[in-house]
Amino acid sequence: MRALICGSIAYDTIMVFRDRFKNHILPDQLHILNVAFLVPDMRREFGGCAGNMAYTLQMLGGEPLIMATVGDDYQPYAYRFDKLQLSQQHIRKIPDTFTAQAFITTDLDDNQITAFHPGAMNHSHANHVQDAQGVGLGIIAPDGREGMLQHAREFHAAHIPFIFDPGQGLPMFSGDELLEFVRMAEYVTVNDYEGQLLQERTGRKTEDLAKLVKALVVTKGAGGSLIYAGGKQIEIPCAQAREVVDPTGCGDAFRAGLLYGIAAGLDWTLTGRLASLLGAIKIAHRGGQNHQFTRDEIAQRFQENFGSRIW
Repeated sequence: MRALICGSIAYDTIMVFRDRFKNHILPDQLHILNVAFLVPDMRREFGGCAGNMAYTLQMLGGEPLIMATVGDDYQPYAYRFDKLQLSQQHIRKIPDTFTAQAFITTDLDDNQITAFHPGAMNHSHANHVQDAQGVGLGIIAPDGREGMLQHAREFHAAHIPFIFDPGQGLPMFSGDELLEFVRMAEYVTVNDYEGQLLQERTGRKTEDLAKLVKALVVTKGAGGSLIYAGGKQIEIPCAQAREVVDPTGCGDAFRAGLLYGIAAGLDWTLTGRLASLLGAIKIAHRGGQNHQFTRDEIAQRFQENFGSRIW
């Protein structure tokens, strides 16, 4: 099943602060915050939610199709997609813009401070879901505000089930707009912080929001995740990471697992555990697209972590 991934393509500049933010940010002085972090480690990675999800989903054996907007500096990414044999059919170049850029500083507790320049992403509404053929599943990931609303409505009008994954874009929307997204979607996924914000903005409890969709997934980092589906709450344990190197892109790897599980018709326990394992594999590598695995390796590690077979 082809999965249309509507979201960002971005370059990530990632810096590592060899200390903890909490040691340098005084809560009672936030009104005059003026801090500088020495970051001796810096690198540039290929990122963006759509790029990261497609990368992992393709390795799983899924059929990702990216829908995104990029700028004049896209060529290095285009070359990468050519090498990965990922379709660029629905990646639109917007003249006189930069491809989205994220500047991420991570501390020793894996907390992150991010500055994000949307650039061409603000023109995501130039793409239309109906231009993609043979799509059976979709996801609305962080993207331009108008594009996210438009693509959700287009998925809904075309009767294509989709995951609503607001991520860092959640604060852009009012409570009524978020409820519209949820009512149009078949699935919703948020982390625990986004889940709290979703409740505050909509005035609805998580359990009530879950009744509007087939499944609502709340990730909790090292605490695993919780899936509300079929009137039940399914607890998903966190898979064991062989090394904790960089959390950037872990959520996207997790969501690639959700896409694969839904498309393959796996039950929610298997789907959640697969997604958890992918996040654990990703966190052992720097950047959102440097982890590698085979289906045999997935099967082996799934058995090691959960004591059961995935396929």
